[in-house]
Amino acid sequence: MRILIADDDVTSRLLLTGVLRKHGHEVVETVDGLAAWDAMKRPDAPKLAILDWVMPGLAGVDVCRRARTIESNQPPYIILLTSLDQKADIVTGLEAGADDYLAKPFDAGELLARVDVGRRLVELQARLNEAREALAHEAMHDPLTGVLNRRAFASALARELSRKRRYENVLAVGICDVDHFKQINDTHGHQTGDEVLCGLVRLIESNLRGHDVLGRHGGDEFVVATEHRRIDGPSMLYERLRTSVANSPIRTAAGDIPVTISFGVTLAAAGDTEADLLAAADRALYQAKSSGRNQVLVSGDAYQPTA
Repeated sequence: MRILIADDDVTSRLLLTGVLRKHGHEVVETVDGLAAWDAMKRPDAPKLAILDWVMPGLAGVDVCRRARTIESNQPPYIILLTSLDQKADIVTGLEAGADDYLAKPFDAGELLARVDVGRRLVELQARLNEAREALAHEAMHDPLTGVLNRRAFASALARELSRKRRYENVLAVGICDVDHFKQINDTHGHQTGDEVLCGLVRLIESNLRGHDVLGRHGGDEFVVATEHRRIDGPSMLYERLRTSVANSPIRTAAGDIPVTISFGVTLAAAGDTEADLLAAADRALYQAKSSGRNQVLVSGDAYQPTA
């Protein structure tokens, strides 16, 4: 484990470094409080620090206070090294943000034991962060294809609308589905249908730009939000997506399956909400499928499907 040591006393610092390195830890040495604070501000700062209370530049207790102002989901575990033995001093150190303290002169066994406690807590926090991130990802992404789910896409679309209002770019929303997808499921089975959907997502993603947003709208429907500088930009991009899919049979365990998609696309106008855009794109998709499928239909909000 990487451990930061801040101690201006050469003998104490050598003892700390020697004991920790002997037991497999990587040590980052500093000789005053300001250097320690600089090291703790870095993105790759050690997650455990041993700080001497009395140092030039900045006292260890002040380094603790500053360190606790850094917003982080993985704050450092700080052991304050002190020759002060009054209860009030210890309380002051803990209130300043220290997690533990070690009295000078220290015992090597006690040092290693306290460091081991800190290591376990740092590792536990890292596992908790990983679990929280995994849950957050799971809550926002479709479990089959890995793209944003419907709720997360709606949130992303709201952000894109906000950007559009600020920068006056062209914002387009397109909904597509697989033409005759039911026939694929009926002929090859739902497992193959799932493989087709995953392959479709990979094809679409390979033709999107970094700032485009892709989500699963439901079933075999996917939705794409794209931003453009020119009014003709959306037509070219969505046509490229359609052509790429039409020209690339999707590989599945049942063999390569040719697939086409239909796209309904709408452009955001002043005052549109996320619901307005999705509804308009859905109407355009309905028209695209009614007109023969395997096509892109870019429309405003004027189309109303007949009963």
